[in-house]
Amino acid sequence: MRYEDVAVGEELPELRIPLTRTMIVATALASRDYQDVHHDPSLAVERGSKDVFMNILTTNGLVDRYVTGWAGPAAVVKAIKIRLGAPNYPGDTMVLTGTVTGKQDGGRVEIKVRGVNEIGPHVTGTVVVQLEGSGA
Repeated sequence: MRYEDVAVGEELPELRIPLTRTMIVATALASRDYQDVHHDPSLAVERGSKDVFMNILTTNGLVDRYVTGWAGPAAVVKAIKIRLGAPNYPGDTMVLTGTVTGKQDGGRVEIKVRGVNEIGPHVTGTVVVQLEGSGA
């Protein structure tokens, strides 16, 4: 993706991510988040959750993947600001959507991102990427 090819208001293609138990547990452990609520179902329930749930590091990585998948391999992520909402539980699907909300001098593009599951919004926020092109 090149800076000059992006328009404010442009919608990114939807990305559907199946949330498996293996994915939630493996990504928590891979990011060295050993909190039991991310890998032990009985302890997660004991602590008030219905099941294990995705950690914020995984969510952050999925948001990065979503935006860079659209922007392409030359894009450089400059900022990610996210807020968590409803938990991502095994067996659900998170649907990521995004909209270009701004273009800045120097080739930077701001994207508003939202990830929703069956409960509601799991993640909302913005990502700023540096793109190649005439704005750079």
